[in-house]
Amino acid sequence: MDAKVGDWVITPRHGKPVEIQALWYNALRVMENLAKTFNDGRAKKTYAQMANRVRDSFNQTFWNAEAGCLYDVVNGDTRDASIRPNQVFAISLKHSQLARERAISVMQVVERDLLTSRGLRTLSPNDPQYRGRYEGNPLSRDSVYHQGTVWPWLMGPYISAYFKTFGKDAGRTFADQWLSGFEEHLSEACLGQVSEIFDGDAPHAPRGCAAQAWSVAEILRAAVEDVHQSEKKQVAGVR
Repeated sequence: MDAKVGDWVITPRHGKPVEIQALWYNALRVMENLAKTFNDGRAKKTYAQMANRVRDSFNQTFWNAEAGCLYDVVNGDTRDASIRPNQVFAISLKHSQLARERAISVMQVVERDLLTSRGLRTLSPNDPQYRGRYEGNPLSRDSVYHQGTVWPWLMGPYISAYFKTFGKDAGRTFADQWLSGFEEHLSEACLGQVSEIFDGDAPHAPRGCAAQAWSVAEILRAAVEDVHQSEKKQVAGVR
């Protein structure tokens, strides 16, 4: 979220962004598990204690009870209640700070405000800063880059979070339906490729780079790691 026009930072994230806290917690749990693997009891205890403190502090600080989701950025006493997709990482990563009840609430808010047939909006349409069209001169385009514009690569984390929150059967059903609807885009802009971004407003016209590596990669990753692997496990279980 680095869009900038001169000295104007479009989406400043001074303080503690929600996705950085999610990554930090995940890293601490990874270190805890590595310490366990290498029989380092002291390190395992240290990282476990740190992770537990982060989890408790995160839930106390970032939970927006009124909206039923997570604050986007916390900076001292300031809480940014903008509904953005960054909070999905607090669920999609291997280690999550959120209990299932809160994860369900976050996913419902994201589905209601951000989910489209082409990916996740970067800002809720109900926000006064929302801009639904990525068009015009460079200044105009940069000013809406993360203010409602849809990013398809975010469907990778969203699908992973869906599987973790609602289970394999519901996850496969959702992923199959969304991917089937998305397939028509593969012949819409650049043949066989996925665009960088789309308009936040319907019909979600493709914008930006016509063949974006991270758009392709995250959708493929979710299809392989979540959908395909869950299907393989189900078949193996039947056998």
